[in-house]
Amino acid sequence: MSNPVFIDTHTHLDFDRFDADREEVIRRAHEANVAAMVTIGIDYKTSLAAIKIAEEHANIYAAIGVHPHDAREMTDEQFDELAELLSHPKVAAIGEVGLDYHYDYSPRDVQRRVFRRFLDLALTTQMPLIIHTREADEDILAIIREKARGNWRGVFHCFSGDQGMAKRVLDLGFMISFTGTVTFKNSDSINVAKAVPMDRLMIETDCPFLAPAPKRGKRNEPAFIVHVANRIAEAKQMPLDDFARATTLNALRFFNINPDRAE
Repeated sequence: MSNPVFIDTHTHLDFDRFDADREEVIRRAHEANVAAMVTIGIDYKTSLAAIKIAEEHANIYAAIGVHPHDAREMTDEQFDELAELLSHPKVAAIGEVGLDYHYDYSPRDVQRRVFRRFLDLALTTQMPLIIHTREADEDILAIIREKARGNWRGVFHCFSGDQGMAKRVLDLGFMISFTGTVTFKNSDSINVAKAVPMDRLMIETDCPFLAPAPKRGKRNEPAFIVHVANRIAEAKQMPLDDFARATTLNALRFFNINPDRAE
């Protein structure tokens, strides 16, 4: 690999913070050797927007789902339509879905019910699952154990748990994905990332949020994924080329995608 090639496995390119220069953001990502991006739905409307962006760009893929913040707004009709859209050729995953007890924007019982529905959908369709969890680790692990059967294709995105939580996630068969938090001075995420086996690790920006340390305080974008990769490769004492190759192959297999420039 002459130049490291990356896949940003979690973006929110439909957000209005990109409205003024979305095409420039995508161009900068390509110039930074980001071979593919996955743009993520957080509710019915943004899931449709993610598909639209993916349709317009060869190396962008969509994930569709309902974030726990928005679980109370989801209707049966919306769920059924999202389930049908999983057959769309540019839809690569279900997500992001999960539990978030920090803000409780949706009642916890509603969050759990909606998460179970998407978990069942992932198990039925064998589509990859992108999981969001915040201050809800015990409940989310319990629900996953309750549903467990067969091989999972799932990732805990924007991982912020400790090494004990990482081990529990890995033991259940899930991947773990890290963001720019690995570059923050007071974050323990880099130590957790260092301990995650390379075949279970992916990287993401979660843009426009969580810009890595060199860009801290600015709007995040996919081109900044290189800072995440550099920091974890350094911690693992790996050449960046090797780290990029491994995480890119992980993402290609996980999402079952084959973008240009990802070889």
